[in-house]
Amino acid sequence: MAKKNDIQVIINKKVYTLSGYESEEYLQKIALYLNNKIEECNHVESYKTLGLEYQNILLAINIADDYFKTKEQVSIYEEEIAQNNKKSYDLNHEMIETQIKYESAQKLVEEYKEKINELQKKIIQLEANRTKEN
Repeated sequence: MAKKNDIQVIINKKVYTLSGYESEEYLQKIALYLNNKIEECNHVESYKTLGLEYQNILLAINIADDYFKTKEQVSIYEEEIAQNNKKSYDLNHEMIETQIKYESAQKLVEEYKEKINELQKKIIQLEANRTKEN
């Protein structure tokens, strides 16, 4: 079982203790994300005039917005990956079919070469026999 980490972070200029099984770097990353979101909201004049409850709700809405946009983007990427995997499968299948046709054609070429050699030998024999007869 993973070790539980308790680390102190600064969020909105206050010290908090975060606790979790994730790495300290990950927990710091969360704190940094929250600080960036708070800073982003603080740049909007109307946000500063809201009461703390409304500020917190607006902050939560912004975080939820990021979450759903990211989730949608992941879905788009997953669909692209699925399409690319299908294309790759189809191309591999086509390549195998082409390889089989190529090998079959090579086999025919070899068979025809052998037949040509046999026919050339027969021609030489027939010409030799004709020369002996004349």
